[in-house]
Amino acid sequence: MFKRFFVAAVFVAAGIVSAHAGDMEHDTSDPVYMLQTEEILSVSNVAYYDSILRIGQALSYGINDRLSAGMSVHYQNDFDGSEDGFSSFDLGGVYRLARAEDNSAQIVSDVLFGFKFGGSSHVRTPWFADSTYYAGLRFGRRFAGVTLAGTVKSSWIFDDDRGMSYIDFIPEAYFRLRGAWRFGIGADLRKATNPDYDQEWLNAKILRQYGRTQYIVHTDYEFEEDELQVGAKLNILF
Repeated sequence: MFKRFFVAAVFVAAGIVSAHAGDMEHDTSDPVYMLQTEEILSVSNVAYYDSILRIGQALSYGINDRLSAGMSVHYQNDFDGSEDGFSSFDLGGVYRLARAEDNSAQIVSDVLFGFKFGGSSHVRTPWFADSTYYAGLRFGRRFAGVTLAGTVKSSWIFDDDRGMSYIDFIPEAYFRLRGAWRFGIGADLRKATNPDYDQEWLNAKILRQYGRTQYIVHTDYEFEEDELQVGAKLNILF
């Protein structure tokens, strides 16, 4: 069922994509976008699901045209319970292994790495984890009107009693529509060594770009728990 939803959504989006190549410069929501030297990207976000309001802020810095580093933190307010507080801090980086001009197939590849630590036990995922380490590989290809990308990311939780690991498979399709409009569809398929943490997310976003600023609205649906989330983001590139 999940796979049919995802494939159908991609074909619908492909039907409305403009044949004219959109402007890719400063398109910070493109899944293979890479910060250039000394660029700073601010991502502010807000989301609502299951009576919980979550706000967050992320900052990334381009060390050079192949390496960037960033951090993010979120706070949530639970209107029906006690799950209030800050989530863990996330520190990570992206290293570009190959640029499109480096190979005949024009495939971009990146290494992702980082860790999460601290935060309220009511907000962590999983709630008992003091620290989570992750690493992954991302591959993508830009065409005239669309970027196709896929990420495989593994996470490890070290805990004497409840330690576990999980792996995420993240396919994405990002369409550059006519003018400055963009549309993205993607999924996050998570398989954990503890089946209670298996997840299947389907997400969609639409955005409008104004120079170095993007205004984004998105919706996300999780099939295992029948959970719907809606939110908005503001991307500003300095």
